[in-house]
Amino acid sequence: MANLIDFRRRIRSVKNTQQITRAMKFVAAARLRRAQERVLAARPYARQILRVLQSAEGRLEHAVHPLLEVRPEKKLLTIVISADRGLCGAFNTNVLRKTSEFLREHTGEKIELVAVGKRARDSLRRTRLPMKAEMIGATMNVKFDHAKELAEMAIGAYTGGEADAVYLIYNEFRNVLIQRLVVVRLLPIPSEAIAAPRGDAGAAAGGHGAGSIARPAQVDYIYQQPPQEIFNRLVPRYVETEVYRALLESSAAEHAARMTAMDAATKNAADLIDSLTLHMNKVRQAAITKEIIEVVSGAASAGL
Repeated sequence: MANLIDFRRRIRSVKNTQQITRAMKFVAAARLRRAQERVLAARPYARQILRVLQSAEGRLEHAVHPLLEVRPEKKLLTIVISADRGLCGAFNTNVLRKTSEFLREHTGEKIELVAVGKRARDSLRRTRLPMKAEMIGATMNVKFDHAKELAEMAIGAYTGGEADAVYLIYNEFRNVLIQRLVVVRLLPIPSEAIAAPRGDAGAAAGGHGAGSIARPAQVDYIYQQPPQEIFNRLVPRYVETEVYRALLESSAAEHAARMTAMDAATKNAADLIDSLTLHMNKVRQAAITKEIIEVVSGAASAGL
């Protein structure tokens, strides 16, 4: 049975751990606030690009671009976005489980992987599938250069015939408590995703691309360059914006998951401290009672 010294040592250890989890919770909360601001700031830019693309597409009889070409999906490039660190609950486990499900559903296709984050890299290496590239540290400090590099890699693989489709797998930030797993086809871009709205201008964007961003209303712009030239230049930028938004969403979701996990760990530590303190007091009370009984018994024996 544990003695008082063991209980005090254990309580002191749990308190030290509680201080660490509480500090990590506050750090994650501060980072989440900044990441959430960046996500909200990126959405108007994505909506505006979509609006201009739809306007340019509406000026063309047939929107033609290599990134719109649909072909049979025999070779896939899959970009998996995870965290670089742990201690964020089931954040990494969920995205890796979703990746495993995706790989099982496409066992007949040739799949090449791109790992964003240490956790994805370490896990995907065990699948023995070819790894096209890996990117470490991108979600800790998201920059547009990271998104541009990934988008150029995806565009190059698609236009070069190395991949017939490019997919993104990541956690989408909804709120502090909810992160939604997303599997979205990045390339080829469905024509309906950037088609000019006809009829209901407020219809939601379909399936791919805009994600949770509502389809903007059609606006009549005045162009200096030909619409086809503007369309051709904006389509790659649209892909870069989607990758950038996915990185921002994943970063915000990671900080939210870590803050929630550290808050739960802090509360669990407090419960454990209370439980250990209660047991320690019981042990101490039992020891005091035993000593009193021994003293009384000794005094009674001496009196006899």
